[in-house]
Amino acid sequence: MSKQQIGVAGLAVMGKNLALNMESKGFAVALYNRSPEKTKELLAEAEGKNFVGTFSIEEFVQSLETPRKIMMMVKAGGPTDAL
Repeated sequence: MSKQQIGVAGLAVMGKNLALNMESKGFAVALYNRSPEKTKELLAEAEGKNFVGTFSIEEFVQSLETPRKIMMMVKAGGPTDAL
């Protein structure tokens, strides 16, 4: 598997749209959300796009080329602390 250029952690409204925008500009994007359903939903919705869905932090980090570039689009507080 080739490495992705950038990762988006957090696939709610802002993260999802940011990922779609970056992919539309030619970036290979790794996706991660702490609830796997969000990742699966975006992958199904965006079938054929240059996304790689990941389902653990370790898998997410390993899917990225170095130096790693990660956009964290998560709420402050509990969700951020969990990452």
